[in-house]
Amino acid sequence: MTLELRQVSKRVGADVHIHETSLMLEPGSFNILLGTTLAGKTTLMKLMAGLDRPSTGSIWFDGQNVTGVSVQKRNLSMVYQQFINYPNLSVYENIASPLRVAGVARREIDARVQEVAELLRLTPMLKRRPSELSGGQQQRTALARALAKESSLILLDEPLANLDYKLREELRDELPKLFADRNCIVAYATTEASEALLFGGNTATLHEGRVTQFGPTSTIYRRPNTLTSARVFSDPPINVARIRKAGDEIVVGERVRWPVGRAARHLADGDYSIGIRPHHITPHRGNEGSATIEGRVLVAELSGSESVVHFDMDGQTWVSQSQGIHPFEVGSLTRLQVDVERGFIFSADGDLMAGGD
Repeated sequence: MTLELRQVSKRVGADVHIHETSLMLEPGSFNILLGTTLAGKTTLMKLMAGLDRPSTGSIWFDGQNVTGVSVQKRNLSMVYQQFINYPNLSVYENIASPLRVAGVARREIDARVQEVAELLRLTPMLKRRPSELSGGQQQRTALARALAKESSLILLDEPLANLDYKLREELRDELPKLFADRNCIVAYATTEASEALLFGGNTATLHEGRVTQFGPTSTIYRRPNTLTSARVFSDPPINVARIRKAGDEIVVGERVRWPVGRAARHLADGDYSIGIRPHHITPHRGNEGSATIEGRVLVAELSGSESVVHFDMDGQTWVSQSQGIHPFEVGSLTRLQVDVERGFIFSADGDLMAGGD
């Protein structure tokens, strides 16, 4: 039971919403679609669901070509970031609604509703209407409806985006467990790199309608194959600069230099780009592979457990992210340690040449 996109694209007039894309989602897999707003995540999900028809290519499910097959004839569920529930039905009836449409026996409906309600801690609310629920409880109801239907494909389009912080963190912990033993394919769209890392599974990075990389989440994070993928999978944004490799040195801008890391020693001298994630630039004393840089503090953000600092380094704005509270003063010069062994080196075309997390 696989979902396969074969050279699928979507155009609306002269605009290309999805460039030619081929993807294979395996049974029992949890797949993250990671990208900024308007990267193409929702459009790709609509194509998977049959809510939209591709301009080119075909979509195959369980070995069958389902391109053009209506969503009503597919065994799938979709949960959006908005709380979509039937306002005049109780929580019980909301969860049961797709089962009644499918003609499932009453006893089986009751068993499934009770099971998912218990799983999502909705049992005390089964007789309530959606208007009597909190935002988190309404989203749990929408998730329960998707689970009760026992769909082969479950599409989650930023389902936690409108929840408050506490509820979002709670459901983030629960989601992978909910689908762990169901042998369905799950696709989860998000703009947050931290969610992808938390969920694990597989990740597809999207940028301007293109899937730039797809594979195990940890692999994509540690070895982005292009600068574009590295940018998508970094929050705060990855620090990027043009550099020159000159013998045993990396030259950044006009004055900043540091030793070439082990991974980049094999590269020919010349021009490249470097990408360094903010948590690899810290005020802490570095390891053997670190280099000291100096920058003028532009913005300092302290959040109880970490410090995020935007600083100017030889005319470029970079970001440092470190654990703990550090007394950075806006306008002052500060010294920071760069873990040069963790930097990514990219070619002029943006392809990964060396480095990794």
